[in-house]
Amino acid sequence: MARIKPQTLLLQSKRKKGPTRISVTTIITCNLIVVLIMLCLVATYRHWSQRSRNQQEEYGLPNLQDVDPKKIDLPGYAILNTSKGSITVELYKDGSPEIVDKFIDLCQKGHFKAMPFHHVIKNYVIQGGDFQRLGAAEGWTSKGKPSNQVTISPKHEAFMLGTSKTTQDSEGFELFITTAPILDLNDKLLVFGRVIKGEDVVQEIEEVDTDEHYRPKSPIGIINVTLKHKI
Repeated sequence: MARIKPQTLLLQSKRKKGPTRISVTTIITCNLIVVLIMLCLVATYRHWSQRSRNQQEEYGLPNLQDVDPKKIDLPGYAILNTSKGSITVELYKDGSPEIVDKFIDLCQKGHFKAMPFHHVIKNYVIQGGDFQRLGAAEGWTSKGKPSNQVTISPKHEAFMLGTSKTTQDSEGFELFITTAPILDLNDKLLVFGRVIKGEDVVQEIEEVDTDEHYRPKSPIGIINVTLKHKI
């Protein structure tokens, strides 16, 4: 048997260990596949983004890109714990942002803790707030009586939460809960919420005995206020 020379074995070994060449066609094909995958991912993302926007418009949902992050963090509800029971209120953060901000700030500072309702007018309004303005407020609250002949603004129906327009220019805060549709407070009252639970408590409060100036004969008021993001 013929012996293979060492030089021949060395050449054969180098040929076996040499790297395999990749053709240009294979490289182009791989690149095209990668590009197609990226295009598919982009198209899928755009499709679901558009579908999400359409659903938000259809159901009236807010676009998170257009929502102020500060408004999202603000509590949307307040629970007024009164001596007659709890009253849950939804706050109009978008409709009356400045008033809601001030109301929330005062709640966090304990401003409404142990605040009495100093006016209770049956079938009209319950009022609590700044005692220094009691005399001025009494003048127009005592005149307000509903009339079925006048069109009522939806913002001033029963069980709405509001404050005097003078609140914007003062350090105090007058709090009103309507117990019937209101006609003559459109120029004086700023609505910033509505009662969504505890209407029976509001009605029980308006049934308390009062004097000739609509002041409750026995103490009744807010024990404290609890703010909530969800109910």
